[in-house]
Amino acid sequence: MSEALNDLAAHIAAKLPGQIEGHVVAFGELTLTIAGANLVTVMEFLKADSSCKFSSLVDITAVDHPERPMRFDVVYHLLSMYQNQRIRVKLAVGEQGMVPSLIPVHPSANWFEREVFDMFGILFSGHPDLRRLLTDYGFRGHPLRKDFPTTGYTEVRYDAVQKRVVYEPVKLVQEYRQFDFMSPWEGAEYILPGDEKKAG
Repeated sequence: MSEALNDLAAHIAAKLPGQIEGHVVAFGELTLTIAGANLVTVMEFLKADSSCKFSSLVDITAVDHPERPMRFDVVYHLLSMYQNQRIRVKLAVGEQGMVPSLIPVHPSANWFEREVFDMFGILFSGHPDLRRLLTDYGFRGHPLRKDFPTTGYTEVRYDAVQKRVVYEPVKLVQEYRQFDFMSPWEGAEYILPGDEKKAG
């Protein structure tokens, strides 16, 4: 199987010279790495070429790498029902960068791109209706970014006096949320029950 996937990668690279930055075959799947500017051209080829026929866009997602200048990897999963193969296409984009919308090639990209925008804050140029999909319209931040707090910024509750849902800043009173990341056995400034006993 790996040989067939390497042959497919070689075929794609030969047909699209200079547009495929690299490829990896792992766990029985082929991953192509491309530049964002080449996305539409590569996807049109993968859909139309007789050796590929990746006509089904299965998913679009992203991975956050906050330590990198090109912070996000946008990942596309495609399926060829004709060739019984799957392929993954990956591109890097910065926090302020934009990715071309794939709707002209795969109309199903519409809500996938909205979800990636909502969860990661990645913008898709040319999208006809890029707005939040899973969170509320007034939601602050993007929940799948690694720097997003696990508790969020606001909490929602029903106020019986006002007879409506109200948004309030999160109030954290639990001390256990403040981690010192120290081992309880060495270097800790507190003594746990039983620590006063020394091994004989």
